[in-house]
Amino acid sequence: MRVVIQRVSRARVSAGGEMIGEIGAGALILAGVRTDDTEDDARYLAGRIAELRIFPDADRHFERSVKETGGALLVVSQFTLYADTRRGRRPSFTEAAPPAEAERLYETLMTELRAHGLEVRAGRFGAVMDVELVNAGPVTIILDSADRLRARRGG
Repeated sequence: MRVVIQRVSRARVSAGGEMIGEIGAGALILAGVRTDDTEDDARYLAGRIAELRIFPDADRHFERSVKETGGALLVVSQFTLYADTRRGRRPSFTEAAPPAEAERLYETLMTELRAHGLEVRAGRFGAVMDVELVNAGPVTIILDSADRLRARRGG
């Protein structure tokens, strides 16, 4: 599972002209699910997102997590995070999980984030959405659940 975390002053998502999710200060989370991802991947990333220190303290150092700041999260599904552009001019999405499985793990991610005591708003899974944000910093971080396996192996 892969997420792109963007620290925001505010963010919102709409679909079909209807505003469906909006937050003030916090983070926009773009979430993609890979074919072999499991609930463990969602739990792992929820913990990392909740505790990741990407918000400034009084000295402007990255010392505070979204949990510590009381910020909210806007979580939007984005299968294109698994785009393969190595061949041709059109991306392939064969590594992205099928919609039913991806939606299940997207929902698991949000459930786990809420279990960490975070306020979570969401996009609409599978919809064509407009996402608006003011990236604060700018700060953009990419996390991938596959990285935890590499870290265990020391690579």
